[in-house]
Amino acid sequence: MANIISDETIEYVGILAKLELSDEEKEAAKSDMGRMLDYIDMLGELDTDDVEPMSHAFPVQNVFREDVVTGTDIRDQILKNAPEEKDGMFVVPKTFD
Repeated sequence: MANIISDETIEYVGILAKLELSDEEKEAAKSDMGRMLDYIDMLGELDTDDVEPMSHAFPVQNVFREDVVTGTDIRDQILKNAPEEKDGMFVVPKTFD
């Protein structure tokens, strides 16, 4: 394990995550974080010279749909769901004076 996580780092991560860790949990977290960093180091050893950079695992083209107005004036249909309606608007309880 080349990556050794300090006690201060675990304390700082615990503070950021708003966690109260026992001594056993801190030791387990140190071990887990060290193993994660070791794995990342191992991935860094891979030969990626012939690998083309990408932003998605699958080929993604323009995923935006055409901005087309659909559904005309449906106010009356929407207001049918209102428990109470006045002048084409929902009537709601007063929230402040």
